[in-house]
Amino acid sequence: MSELEGIYQIWLREAKRTVRYKSRVITSIITPLIWILVFGVGLGSTLKIGMTGGYQAFIYPGIIAQAILFTTVLGGVGILMDKQYGILKEIMVAPLSRPSIILGKALGISTTAIMQAGILLLLSFIINVPMDVVTFILSICLCMLIAIGFSSVGLLIASFMESTEGFNLIMTFVVMPIFFLSGALFPVTGLPEWLNFIVYLDPLTYGVDALRGVLLHSSTLPMHLNLIVLTLFAIITISLSAIAFTKKEQNLI
Repeated sequence: MSELEGIYQIWLREAKRTVRYKSRVITSIITPLIWILVFGVGLGSTLKIGMTGGYQAFIYPGIIAQAILFTTVLGGVGILMDKQYGILKEIMVAPLSRPSIILGKALGISTTAIMQAGILLLLSFIINVPMDVVTFILSICLCMLIAIGFSSVGLLIASFMESTEGFNLIMTFVVMPIFFLSGALFPVTGLPEWLNFIVYLDPLTYGVDALRGVLLHSSTLPMHLNLIVLTLFAIITISLSAIAFTKKEQNLI
């Protein structure tokens, strides 16, 4: 019970801290809408996607995944703030395993991303994507799986950084390729072999495809494969983050 209580307390702290930044939460909702409405209409006028809602509907799952990706990876900056104020020392000396600490932080960061994704899902009527209770719940579950994996990536990167400037620089080189190579903005079929290989190395590809399968009933890969990859990705990133924190522990306490 002490491990569960510790995870809960860390989750609660991370969730409260993230929600306090209301401007960031609002921006992270408005920005995806701009992508869907402006980018979707602009580029959609030159592309023909054979589905109801056209190109806007096609990129809708990808933009939801984008919002999750940006929010969760950026959430890793909280570790740097904890380092600067000495809070991380107190967390690290608590009688909790490192995976529990990472899981609590990942869940806390993911909570905000799920709230944003939930709002975007409720706005599906804007682009004529039908939404019912079952579709909404399944989409939220997928979003949670994606969020946990990529929040752990943010924590992993932050564990090696000493400043927010360095973190933001590394994040740019990590986040943008992950997003653009995920198939969020273009179909992943019919690509050159070299690009196709890179696309399927991107874990977000499987998240976008799974969301597209639930929301639009049009996935490229089998759903079970998407779920397996996303689950393994979350487990591996949490484990790597815990190992990184264990190795850095001597510098923190």
